[in-house]
Formats: sequence, C-alpha cells, structure tokens
Amino acid sequence: MKKIYLLFFLSVACGLSAQDSRLYYSGIFFNEKGKSQPSLKIMNKNSGLYELTDEKGLAVIEAKPYDTLVWNNGNNTLAVQPYALQELTTALRSRIESRAVENIYSKAYDSITGRPEADRYSIEKAGTYLSNDSDRYFLKIRSIRRKNDTVFQVKQLLSRKLVISGSLTSSFEIRQRNTIPETQNRFVQGRPEGGLPVWRGPETDEIFSFGPAVSKLGFDQQPYGYDRNGRLVWLSEGILPATAYANDLFRTTVGSNNQLKMSAAIKKGYDEIFRVSLDLGQQKDRMYFDDQFNTVSFFTTKFYTRVKGYVLNAAFAYDGIKATETNRAGLFNRAYRNSLLTPVSFSNAQSILLPDGSQRRYSRFADNPLFLLNRENPYNYRSNRRQSSFDVSKTWGKIRLTISQSYENDNYWNRDAYKISTHEFMSGIQNERRQSDVLYNSRISAHYAFGDYDFKNTFSSGWIVNDNRSEVFNSFTGKEYVYQRTSQDYFLNYGFEHHGNDLELGASAGNTFYTSNTSRKNAYWLPKASGYVLFENIFGWRRFNFKALGTYTVLSSEPEITKSYAFYATTLLKAENADRYFPVHEAETFRGLFNTGVKEWKAGLRFDAGSRISLEGEFFSRKIANDVFPVFENNLLVLKNLADHTYKGYEVNFSFANFRLGTHLYGTQKISFFRYRDTVSRVESGYNNLAVSGFSDVYKTLQQGEVLGVVAGSYFLRNAAGQVIIDESGFPVKAAGLQAIADPTPDFIMKSSHHFIFKKVTLDISWEWKKGGQFWNGTQAALDYYGRSQVSADQRQVRNYVFDGVTATGTANIVPVDFFNPGQEVQKNRWSRYGFAGVAEDYVQKADYIKINTISLSLNLPVNQTGTSLLLTFYVNNILLWQATRGADSNQNFYDQENGRGLDFFNLPSFKTFGCTVSFKF
Repeated sequence: MKKIYLLFFLSVACGLSAQDSRLYYSGIFFNEKGKSQPSLKIMNKNSGLYELTDEKGLAVIEAKPYDTLVWNNGNNTLAVQPYALQELTTALRSRIESRAVENIYSKAYDSITGRPEADRYSIEKAGTYLSNDSDRYFLKIRSIRRKNDTVFQVKQLLSRKLVISGSLTSSFEIRQRNTIPETQNRFVQGRPEGGLPVWRGPETDEIFSFGPAVSKLGFDQQPYGYDRNGRLVWLSEGILPATAYANDLFRTTVGSNNQLKMSAAIKKGYDEIFRVSLDLGQQKDRMYFDDQFNTVSFFTTKFYTRVKGYVLNAAFAYDGIKATETNRAGLFNRAYRNSLLTPVSFSNAQSILLPDGSQRRYSRFADNPLFLLNRENPYNYRSNRRQSSFDVSKTWGKIRLTISQSYENDNYWNRDAYKISTHEFMSGIQNERRQSDVLYNSRISAHYAFGDYDFKNTFSSGWIVNDNRSEVFNSFTGKEYVYQRTSQDYFLNYGFEHHGNDLELGASAGNTFYTSNTSRKNAYWLPKASGYVLFENIFGWRRFNFKALGTYTVLSSEPEITKSYAFYATTLLKAENADRYFPVHEAETFRGLFNTGVKEWKAGLRFDAGSRISLEGEFFSRKIANDVFPVFENNLLVLKNLADHTYKGYEVNFSFANFRLGTHLYGTQKISFFRYRDTVSRVESGYNNLAVSGFSDVYKTLQQGEVLGVVAGSYFLRNAAGQVIIDESGFPVKAAGLQAIADPTPDFIMKSSHHFIFKKVTLDISWEWKKGGQFWNGTQAALDYYGRSQVSADQRQVRNYVFDGVTATGTANIVPVDFFNPGQEVQKNRWSRYGFAGVAEDYVQKADYIKINTISLSLNLPVNQTGTSLLLTFYVNNILLWQATRGADSNQNFYDQENGRGLDFFNLPSFKTFGCTVSFKF
C-alpha cells in the first residue's frame, strides 16, 4: 500500500513539473518610426499579460502558439508562430553573446618572447585587423592601405559610369491686352460755339471732344493736310456720313522662347562625384505696341565635384537684353494716354508727319503716339550681366567649413529721347544713362554638430563681406554719380533638436552684428531666436500631428546702392503737366543714413490630419524704424530717414493633397487667405504728408496715423455734419487743400490652386480674389475732362439734375443743373469745370477683382524606358474675370513704379497670354 502512495505522489510531482514548463517569445520591437524604443509596452492580447522593452528594445513575454502580440497602441500586431517559442532560459541565453577570451597580440612583444605556437594561417588568430574606415560589403578590392603594424584599410572597387541628360524646350505665346477704359466714339473734336457744338480741326489746337456727333458730319473729300478724306462738314447732298476712326494702340503679338539644358555626371556606384551642366537659350517678347520688342539671351554653366573629401561648386552666368524702348521716362504711358485722348475724328495711323515735315497730331498740346514710338535707332536699351561664383566645403568629423565667393558685373545703357516738336519738348530732348555695377560677396561659415537623433546640437558661425560699387552717368546733366559700400556681417548661432516618443521640439538662438562704411551707426546687437514643438499621433491617431512655432528677429539694413530713385521726379509735377516728366536726377549719396531697423515677430500653428489634410496659420508683426525715403531739396534728390511704420497681418493656408476623385484621377487643392496692414507710427518733423509717389496734386503720402501710402488729393467741401456744400450755380464746391481720400490696402487676398492628375495628363488652375482696397482713377478723370470718356458721352444730355447737398447757408440745395450746356463755355460743363484732374475724391474707386492667374494642361508622353519623354503644355495666364470698376487692371502700378499701386494715371493694361510649350527630355 505504501508503494502505491509513493507512486501517486511521484506522478503528481511530475505533472506539476510539466505544468511549469512555460514558453516565451523574445524579440526586438520597434516604434512607429521603425526605431527600437525602451519602455515600449508589449501586450499578449490572448492572456492579458504585458512586458516593457529594455533599453535596446528587447522584450521577453510569455505566449502560446498563435497568440497575438500588440504594441504601439494597437497599431502593430504579431501572431506568434510555434517555432518562435522557447523556454525562458533558452530565450535569455540566445540574446547573450558568448566569446572566448583571446590573447592580446603584439608584434613587438612577439619579437621578444619568440614565435607563438599557433596556426600561422588561421584567420581567427591573425594579428591584423580591418580599420573602421574600411568599406563594407565590397565585392571587388580597389586598394589595401596599411595604417600601422596591425591595422589595414580596405577600399572597394566601384564601377564608374557617365550619365548624360538634358532637355530641349521651345515655346511660343500670344499676348492680348486685358480691359482698358471705355472711350466714346460718338462726338468729334470741338466745343460749343453760338449755342451749338462745332467741329474744330487740328489746326485750331483744340483739345476737347465736346463737338457734334460724328453721325451728323461727313468728309468733304477736299485736300487737307491732316486727313486724306478732307475736312468735316455738316451733312448735305453729296456728303456721305463720316465714320469714327479707331486709334487703338495695342496689337495681338507673338513671342517665342527656346532653351537647351544639358548635364553630364560621373557616378561612382550610387554616389555622384562629378557634374557639369549647361543652360542656354533666347527669348523674344513682342509688346502689345507696334514694333516694340525685346530679346533676351542667356547662358549658364555649373560645375560640381568631390575630391578627397572636398566638395567644390562653381558657376558662371551671362544674360543680355536688347529692347527697342523702355518705360523709364514714361514713354509707354505717354503714348497710351495720347492714344486714348485722340478724338474719333482724327486718325493717328494715316501718317506721323505733315507735308512740311512737322509732327501730324490732333493738337499741338498733344502728340501722335505713333510719332512717339517711331525711332531711328533699332535698340535704345541694352544690358548685360555676368555672374561667377565658387564655393568649397570640407567636413572633418562633425565640423564642416564652407568658403564661398561670388562676383557680379552688370552694365545698363538706355537712351531716353523725344524728337523735335514733341509736346513740352519742342526742341527735342535726349539723355543717355549708363550704369555699371560691380558686386563682390565673400562668405566663410563653420558648422559643428554633435549628439544623436534623440538630441542633436548645432553651432554655426560665419563672416560675410559685401563690397559693392555703382557708377551712374546721365548725359543730359553731364553728372556722374559714384556709390561705394563695404559691409560686413558676423553671426553666431546655436540650435538643438529633440526627438522623443511622439514629441519633437527644437530651438535656436543667435546674434549678428553689421558694419558698413556708409552707415551713420553700426549695429552690434541683432539677436534672433526661434522655437517649435511638434506633437505626433495626438490622441493616439496615426499621423495626426500638431505643431506650434515662433520666431523673433532683429535686422539692420541700408537701401541698395544699385537702385535708382529717379522716378521720384513725378512728385514735382501736377497731373496736367505729366508730359514734362523726364527723369535725370539720381540720389546724391547713400552715406550718412541711419540703418533701417526691423523687429519682427512671427507665431504659427500647423495641424496635419493624416498625410493629406493640413491647416496652418501664421501671424506676423514687423516694426520698421528709420525707414528711408527720397526727398527733393534745393533741386537735389536726397535720401532721408523719415518714418517708422508697422507691417502686421496673418496668413492661413489649407491643403488637401492626393485625394482620389475616380479611377486614375487624383487632385490636390490649396487655399490661402492673406490680410495685412502697414501703419505709420512716426514721421520726422516737417515731413508729415510727404509725397512718396504720384504727382504734386494727388499722391501716395507719408502721414502719421494712416496706412503707408494712403492716397491724398482734392476733395469736396463739407460742413460739420458731413454734407457737401453746393455753390450758387448748383455744383458741389471743391475745397482748398488736400486730404487723405483712398486706402490702397485690401481687406484680404485669397488665392487658390487646383492640381489634377489623370494618368499622364495634368491640369493646373490657380486664381486670385482681392477684396477691398481703393485707388485714384486719374485716367477716368482725364478722359472725362477732355470729353473722351463713355460716361461723358452717355450723360451729355442730362438736364435739370439736382446735386445732393446744402448751400453755404445750410439750406438744402434745389438748383437744377445741366451736365453739358452748349450755351455755356466748355470749361463750365460737369466734367471740365474742376480742371484736368477734377476733384480727386470723386474718382476714388474700388480695387476688387477676381482673376485666373494660370490654367495649364500638360501631357507627358514617355518615349522609351530610359526616361526619355516628350512634354506638351498648353497654358493661359492672367485672365481678368471681374473687377469692381471699369477700366484697366487696378493691380497695375503707376508708371511701373514698385510703390505706385493705388494710383492710376494711364497705367499700362495688364495682358493675358495663350501659350504652348514643347519639351523633349532625355
């Protein structure tokens, strides 16, 4: 019986021992970025047990065959296979590297103690080793280099190959003007006489178009120097009705562009060790005026190579431009103005000269635009630019040193001329302007980085030298201007980045100081700082990221010495004297100015919902101190530090990328919303309300408390209640002086782009909507004054109109007026009584518009399997869909000046283009 009990207890013990033989799974686990991570939670979904990974990402967890392991918040799973299970002891031992203890070998010691008793041919017992700098996974050996008595360096033999690629592109485009102001074609040159409108021919020097209707007149077919059809007379028997002449100056033109790009590279394995490229071409653009064009030729070559750890880059570029004319002296604006003001009874195209050789024009107070554009010299503008650069960099471990040098030589020549008999220049005028710029830049920078992916630190420092020289000569004044500036920038920056579990953050800080021989005071404290924090996979949602960032920057700058301020001469003239504009004065000097200081704050947020949807916004505030503006003093053009202003706003961008719309059809949509305001906070004493561009009687001004560039002009007289004062004749009273009348700043600008891909076809559409903002329409004012506008034609018959307002005594106005009364002098009608520019306030208009910037359709046709392809692109640019007011594009600039937006005085219309590009890539 005792034997039976003993056998029973033995069987129980064996069973318990068998039950304790548990199995485990061991392995390295990775986070969502594919990197091993400590303390990563690994859970057995079947048993509920979990383990944390060690510092190497290793975890050993109890499991049974086909149990499911999950980690990364359930984003990663693993089904355990039976063969992957081990007992705990075996699993742990398999992770421990076992090595036999080896003797330390030294040839010096061996030479003393004698030859060791070992297999001289055994690799395991060899006394030599491969250097850490040796190439890995080599199949062929290029060289074996002995570094010391026991260490050798082995370099692999890599194949080298020559890769040649390039493209040949040819394109042409058709240009057409966008909208222009609407002019009338009903009433001829003339004015009222004896109670009736009368035609007055060019020999009378009449400038108004308040004559009779062209339908009531006919040509007498008699010899007449100003018109081959004769003089205009009243219709009678044998006289056929006259038709209005069209004097449109613009034409549909065609331009072309041809470009060749080639590059040759030598690759060693997968690394590119040498590259040389060539880019050359020619472009010919015809303007929308007759016989006006420019030709651009360009050539660029680049060189790159790596030699013994040095990276070398070199480049040379040349471009040359030849043009029949430029708009530097307002020539195109002048021709455009005379084209619109020419009466319908006069044809500019018949001839530009009278039989006596003088200019043929509708009045000696005007010009024939074709006479202005007709030139004896084929080219009146030439420029060429030569640029060369070279940089070399070398890396020693964690230190990189870069040295860069660049040199640029630019030459400009243009002839501004008006021939004899030109209005305001009856004896003719000419100026040859030559400008030569030499720009040299040298930069030395060092970069040091240490740390790993989890925490990386970088230090950078550098020194920048700019030596610029500009020489300008105007033959009209015989004066040469020489400007020279040598400036230096020194900077030191530190930055770090930290990458953790779904968290990334970084920051940088540094300082720069700036010195210059033209500055009145150098700047030695120009700090800057930035930082960001990125939260990844927020709420456990994969690729849902949130980023916040901010920057603070202090800058110091001076006006570019290569920039011309000659355009400022328009502010010396009234609008009615615009024909006298002929810029020949340059800034006297760029020395003695305080630096313009800028303190800028930026703060931004970005949210990514997956890999396709992103929303980001940025707020910025830029405070500009001691900004520089041109001023005429004692007939000299000088630069002065005159104002402080603050430019602030925000921008919001939304994108939805690679959204599938159908089979093989994908789309990417982007929308941006931009709003800004630039307000003047301080103006130097004596310079408040200074004109910064425009004319002397209507201009963009520098006025404290207003936006920078608010338009100032004449206005209607009002009482304290804001009611317009009406004079005894029944018309509003023009006040004395000028005041702010228009704000060019838009409420917002919204841009949108749409990108669609269907197989090998790509469609891109971008459009823009500008809401708000105002501008002074001086073009409309001049057309009204001369009777050339459609408005003056449509409202010429308005009778007994009562203007809303009060008399000087405060009683409501009840005096009726006629807009045009043939019984009165021409200067007393509705549009001419206030003078050439009218009342500026009356011509303030909205600047809203919607336009399509680009529509392009591309077809990519592969030719073979080596990357050769043919790309066809058809495009349309700058189509104006809608604008709040009739006339030219309100986005055009006054006399092509960069700060002239908000003033329209015969601004050149924008143009739309229709083009096709063929590109062969190989």
